[in-house]
Amino acid sequence: MENSNLVCGVDEAGRGPLAGPVCAGAVILDPTRPINGLADSKRLSARARERLAAEIVERALTWAVGWASVEEIDRLNIRQANFLAMRRAVEGLSLRPQLALVDGHDPPPLSCPVRCIVGGDASEPVISAASILAKTHRDALMEQLDLLHPGYGLASHKGYGTRAHLEALARLGPSPAHRMSFRPVREAATPQR
Repeated sequence: MENSNLVCGVDEAGRGPLAGPVCAGAVILDPTRPINGLADSKRLSARARERLAAEIVERALTWAVGWASVEEIDRLNIRQANFLAMRRAVEGLSLRPQLALVDGHDPPPLSCPVRCIVGGDASEPVISAASILAKTHRDALMEQLDLLHPGYGLASHKGYGTRAHLEALARLGPSPAHRMSFRPVREAATPQR
Protein backbone atom coordinates (compact mmCIF):
# COMPACT_ATOMS: atom_id res chain seq x y z
CA MET A 1 0.00 0.00 0.00
CA GLU A 2 1.24 3.50 -0.82
CA ASN A 3 2.15 5.21 2.43
CA SER A 4 1.91 8.80 1.18
CA ASN A 5 -1.28 9.37 3.16
CA LEU A 6 -0.77 7.02 6.11
CA VAL A 7 -1.32 8.86 9.37
CA CYS A 8 -0.77 7.16 12.68
CA GLY A 9 -2.19 8.22 16.00
CA VAL A 10 0.04 8.02 19.06
CA ASP A 11 -0.86 8.29 22.73
CA GLU A 12 0.36 6.97 26.05
CA ALA A 13 -1.05 5.58 29.26
CA GLY A 14 0.66 5.57 32.61
CA ARG A 15 2.65 8.76 32.68
CA GLY A 16 1.47 9.81 36.14
CA PRO A 17 1.31 6.61 38.24
CA LEU A 18 3.76 5.74 40.99
CA ALA A 19 4.10 2.14 39.76
CA GLY A 20 4.34 0.20 36.54
CA PRO A 21 5.72 0.98 33.09
CA VAL A 22 4.46 3.59 30.66
CA CYS A 23 2.72 2.20 27.56
CA ALA A 24 2.24 3.94 24.21
CA GLY A 25 -0.10 2.93 21.43
CA ALA A 26 0.35 3.65 17.72
CA VAL A 27 -2.42 2.99 15.23
CA ILE A 28 -3.08 3.51 11.52
CA LEU A 29 -6.81 3.14 10.93
CA ASP A 30 -8.31 1.67 7.77
CA PRO A 31 -10.62 4.30 6.23
CA THR A 32 -12.66 1.53 4.59
CA ARG A 33 -13.37 -0.13 7.97
CA PRO A 34 -14.55 2.64 10.33
CA ILE A 35 -14.90 2.02 14.06
CA ASN A 36 -17.82 3.69 15.80
CA GLY A 37 -17.50 5.06 19.31
CA LEU A 38 -13.81 5.97 19.39
CA ALA A 39 -13.20 8.49 22.18
CA ASP A 40 -10.64 9.45 24.79
CA SER A 41 -9.94 6.22 26.70
CA LYS A 42 -10.36 8.01 30.04
CA ARG A 43 -13.98 8.85 29.15
CA LEU A 44 -14.93 5.25 28.31
CA SER A 45 -15.92 2.46 30.66
CA ALA A 46 -13.54 -0.48 30.99
CA ARG A 47 -16.04 -2.64 29.08
CA ALA A 48 -16.31 -0.13 26.22
CA ARG A 49 -12.50 0.17 26.05
CA GLU A 50 -12.11 -3.61 25.82
CA ARG A 51 -14.76 -3.86 23.07
CA LEU A 52 -13.18 -1.03 21.08
CA ALA A 53 -9.66 -2.40 21.56
CA ALA A 54 -10.76 -5.68 19.99
CA GLU A 55 -12.26 -3.80 17.03
CA ILE A 56 -9.11 -1.69 16.61
CA VAL A 57 -6.90 -4.78 16.59
CA GLU A 58 -9.19 -6.43 14.02
CA ARG A 59 -9.85 -3.46 11.72
CA ALA A 60 -6.78 -1.20 11.80
CA LEU A 61 -4.29 -1.33 8.95
CA THR A 62 -1.60 -1.75 11.60
CA TRP A 63 -1.17 -1.16 15.32
CA ALA A 64 1.52 -1.62 17.95
CA VAL A 65 2.21 -0.84 21.57
CA GLY A 66 5.55 0.21 22.99
CA TRP A 67 6.74 0.14 26.57
CA ALA A 68 9.24 1.88 28.78
CA SER A 69 10.05 -0.01 31.96
CA VAL A 70 10.12 1.27 35.52
CA GLU A 71 13.93 1.07 35.34
CA GLU A 72 13.95 3.20 32.17
CA ILE A 73 11.58 5.72 33.79
CA ASP A 74 13.90 5.98 36.81
CA ARG A 75 17.03 6.23 34.66
CA LEU A 76 15.80 8.59 31.91
CA ASN A 77 12.93 10.53 33.60
CA ILE A 78 9.25 10.10 32.76
CA ARG A 79 9.26 12.47 29.78
CA GLN A 80 12.13 10.69 28.02
CA ALA A 81 10.72 7.26 28.92
CA ASN A 82 7.37 8.33 27.47
CA PHE A 83 9.11 9.36 24.23
CA LEU A 84 10.93 6.01 24.18
CA ALA A 85 7.64 4.09 24.51
CA MET A 86 6.11 6.18 21.71
CA ARG A 87 9.12 5.60 19.46
CA ARG A 88 8.94 1.85 20.12
CA ALA A 89 5.22 1.81 19.30
CA VAL A 90 5.67 3.66 15.99
CA GLU A 91 8.66 1.47 15.07
CA GLY A 92 6.47 -1.58 15.75
CA LEU A 93 3.99 -0.67 13.01
CA SER A 94 4.11 -2.88 9.92
CA LEU A 95 3.57 0.20 7.69
CA ARG A 96 5.65 3.38 7.85
CA PRO A 97 3.47 6.41 8.54
CA GLN A 98 3.97 9.69 6.72
CA LEU A 99 2.74 11.66 9.73
CA ALA A 100 2.14 10.98 13.43
CA LEU A 101 -0.63 12.77 15.28
CA VAL A 102 0.29 12.87 18.96
CA ASP A 103 -1.93 13.83 21.87
CA GLY A 104 -0.59 16.78 23.86
CA HIS A 105 1.87 19.58 23.15
CA ASP A 106 5.26 17.87 23.58
CA PRO A 107 6.48 16.36 20.27
CA PRO A 108 8.39 13.09 20.65
CA PRO A 109 11.35 12.42 18.34
CA LEU A 110 9.89 9.91 15.88
CA SER A 111 10.99 8.54 12.51
CA CYS A 112 8.31 10.60 10.74
CA PRO A 113 6.97 14.16 11.04
CA VAL A 114 4.90 14.80 14.18
CA ARG A 115 1.91 17.06 14.75
CA CYS A 116 0.83 17.56 18.36
CA ILE A 117 -2.84 18.12 19.12
CA VAL A 118 -3.86 19.17 22.61
CA GLY A 119 -6.96 17.13 23.46
CA GLY A 120 -6.32 15.00 20.40
CA ASP A 121 -7.37 11.83 22.22
CA ALA A 122 -10.92 13.27 22.25
CA SER A 123 -10.95 14.99 18.83
CA GLU A 124 -8.96 12.69 16.50
CA PRO A 125 -10.26 9.11 16.11
CA VAL A 126 -6.79 7.79 15.23
CA ILE A 127 -5.37 9.21 18.49
CA SER A 128 -8.41 7.89 20.39
CA ALA A 129 -7.63 4.42 19.02
CA ALA A 130 -4.01 4.70 20.17
CA SER A 131 -5.19 5.91 23.59
CA ILE A 132 -7.52 2.93 23.95
CA LEU A 133 -4.83 0.39 23.04
CA ALA A 134 -2.30 1.96 25.40
CA LYS A 135 -4.79 2.03 28.28
CA THR A 136 -6.12 -1.53 27.82
CA HIS A 137 -2.63 -3.01 27.44
CA ARG A 138 -1.30 -1.16 30.48
CA ASP A 139 -4.35 -2.01 32.60
CA ALA A 140 -3.91 -5.71 31.78
CA LEU A 141 -0.25 -5.54 32.81
CA MET A 142 -1.11 -3.77 36.07
CA GLU A 143 -3.51 -6.61 36.90
CA GLN A 144 -0.61 -9.05 36.41
CA LEU A 145 1.68 -6.89 38.57
CA ASP A 146 -1.00 -6.95 41.28
CA LEU A 147 -0.63 -10.73 41.45
CA LEU A 148 3.17 -10.44 41.66
CA HIS A 149 3.09 -7.66 44.26
CA PRO A 150 -0.04 -8.18 46.39
CA GLY A 151 -1.16 -5.69 48.98
CA TYR A 152 -0.82 -2.48 46.98
CA GLY A 153 -4.09 -2.70 45.04
CA LEU A 154 -2.39 -2.23 41.67
CA ALA A 155 -5.28 -3.93 39.84
CA SER A 156 -7.77 -1.37 41.13
CA HIS A 157 -5.89 1.94 40.96
CA LYS A 158 -3.43 0.91 38.21
CA GLY A 159 -0.51 2.44 40.10
CA TYR A 160 -1.91 5.94 40.52
CA GLY A 161 -1.28 7.74 43.81
CA THR A 162 -4.64 7.11 45.46
CA ARG A 163 -5.04 7.30 49.22
CA ALA A 164 -5.19 3.48 49.43
CA HIS A 165 -2.02 3.17 47.35
CA LEU A 166 -0.13 5.74 49.44
CA GLU A 167 -1.23 3.97 52.64
CA ALA A 168 -0.02 0.62 51.25
CA LEU A 169 3.29 2.22 50.24
CA ALA A 170 3.75 3.60 53.76
CA ARG A 171 2.92 0.20 55.26
CA LEU A 172 4.78 -2.11 52.87
CA GLY A 173 7.46 0.10 51.36
CA PRO A 174 8.06 0.13 47.58
CA SER A 175 7.91 -3.02 45.44
CA PRO A 176 10.09 -3.65 42.37
CA ALA A 177 7.15 -2.33 40.31
CA HIS A 178 7.40 1.13 41.89
CA ARG A 179 9.11 4.15 40.34
CA MET A 180 11.83 5.16 42.78
CA SER A 181 12.32 8.49 40.97
CA PHE A 182 8.81 9.58 42.03
CA ARG A 183 8.85 11.48 45.33
CA PRO A 184 6.08 9.56 47.20
CA VAL A 185 7.86 6.28 46.44
CA ARG A 186 11.26 7.64 47.47
CA GLU A 187 9.77 8.96 50.69
CA ALA A 188 8.15 5.57 51.43
CA ALA A 189 11.54 3.90 50.95
CA THR A 190 13.29 6.23 53.41
CA PRO A 191 12.90 5.24 57.05
CA GLN A 192 11.23 8.01 59.04
CA ARG A 193 13.11 9.26 62.12
